[in-house]
Amino acid sequence: MNAPTEPRAWLDTAADVPNAASAPDASARTAFENNKLDKRLCRLVGKAIVDYNMIEQGDKVMVCLSGGKDSYAMLDILLKLQKRAPIDFELIAVNLDQKQPGFPADVLPAYLDKLGVPYHIENQDTYSIVKDKIPEGKTMCSLCSRLRRGILYRVAKELGATKIALGHHRDDMLQTLLLNMFFGGKLKGMPPKLQSDNGEHIVIRPLAYVDERDLVRWAQVQQYPIIPCTLCGSQENLQRKQVGLMLREWQTKHPGRLDNMLNALQNVVPSHLMDTKLHNFKGLAATGTPDAQGDKGFDHESFAPAANVIRFD
Repeated sequence: MNAPTEPRAWLDTAADVPNAASAPDASARTAFENNKLDKRLCRLVGKAIVDYNMIEQGDKVMVCLSGGKDSYAMLDILLKLQKRAPIDFELIAVNLDQKQPGFPADVLPAYLDKLGVPYHIENQDTYSIVKDKIPEGKTMCSLCSRLRRGILYRVAKELGATKIALGHHRDDMLQTLLLNMFFGGKLKGMPPKLQSDNGEHIVIRPLAYVDERDLVRWAQVQQYPIIPCTLCGSQENLQRKQVGLMLREWQTKHPGRLDNMLNALQNVVPSHLMDTKLHNFKGLAATGTPDAQGDKGFDHESFAPAANVIRFD
């Protein structure tokens, strides 16, 4: 049985604390805001799961835990949704210890033991390989990502996982879209669900609708034991970081712009792009029948926020 198309069971949340305006003190107001954020995160993740049928009856979901805020929050939210979801599924947290110098190998096991979550720590010295293969000062992310991906696919197969959950959020997905446009010459993003490179797994991104700012706030509320990455964390001039800064500036100057960009990824009109593989431009001929997607290129466009922009403020 698949997850139902009606998302209500996934989106039901705990009762609110009293209204912030009537809260008697700062502590109660903070509790209200934290509860509101908790509900929004759960609703957005629940909606993404339903929209893309990410998790199905009997799935064993391998939650990839890096030690960063995003993957901690993903595990946290999935554990909450697991308790009230209309289907049964398992979660197992997996961390790849890449043997980076100074990596606190005891932090994640202690955290997961405290939660009582099944987990697996995979030890592979990819750090030495990356440092050996990539010249000093060059971006390490590409090779590191390929090595990590191959290892995670193998581990998923060994654990019998049917889904691999990654902690990429809305901002990551929009950054990828712009990076591919600016530097790769492709209109290509980071999908919320896809088949793995080797064709053996389904990869899901439950945080696809989540604003990174909410994850920053939630990490502060939950006080996750964050583990920095000493490989890519020290590379400040990455193109991804530059694009991320640009997106944050847009969001500050024009609130709602990133919501509209995400919405655009779900409302593609191939006939108004230029890819001959997606639309038969060469064979296009007049039919005498009105076409709702016809030439409106010179019409006045209204750029008000789309009615179906995903927001749960």
